[in-house]
Amino acid sequence: MLKDHQDACGHGFYEYLKNETGSEIIERDDGYIDTLALKGYFNKYKDWYPAQRKSMRHARGRVLDIGCGAGRHALYLQEKGYDVLGIDNSPLAIEVCKLRGLKNARVTSITQINSKLGVFDTILMMGNNFGLFGSFEGARRLLRKVSKITSENGRIIAESNDVYKTDTPEHLSYHQFNRKRGRMAGQIKLRVRYKKYATPWFDYLMVSKEEMENILDGTDWKVNRFIESDGSLYIAIIDKKKL
Repeated sequence: MLKDHQDACGHGFYEYLKNETGSEIIERDDGYIDTLALKGYFNKYKDWYPAQRKSMRHARGRVLDIGCGAGRHALYLQEKGYDVLGIDNSPLAIEVCKLRGLKNARVTSITQINSKLGVFDTILMMGNNFGLFGSFEGARRLLRKVSKITSENGRIIAESNDVYKTDTPEHLSYHQFNRKRGRMAGQIKLRVRYKKYATPWFDYLMVSKEEMENILDGTDWKVNRFIESDGSLYIAIIDKKKL
């Protein structure tokens, strides 16, 4: 659980809920800085890009939204009648979800998931949240944990970003920087800042489709299909293998 001074995302969400304005800062460990408007975390279904809307058709049964943020995906599925639990390591993000009407939400990080949460049919990792796996090894380890809390028809709906679809010099040099230190090109070390708040540094893994399939190889999971977007973002429908 993030401490209050670390809860940059949560403070941003909470303030956006009040005044509908603001951006957070994404700081990469090579010094690269980017900003992200908070509005996107609150977008209604009609404002999502087509691939995100299509992906919701693949949800089934009881749903666990990992890294639920301000709750946009969980709230949509709840409105459609799904039993949804949203989890996030940001206490204020969970508070915002509850204020927005999400019935079931708790402060829990992806590394803390266990059988006490219950059994789920669908795991949501939207908003580029395949990245929460952090690394190749982390993904393999956490996929085993996810397998233990999902039904035999378990499914993961995961969004990622093919980092190779870029010609931005700063991103290409960062890929090389990562390779030199034995990391995957898209294994980003970053932190999020909002006003005086800053998260700890953490790894966030962005992968190509081929890399995602390599990560899944030898696990209980396999890609059923990919849902493309017009850019580098894509969504994978990942199903548990039948015994």
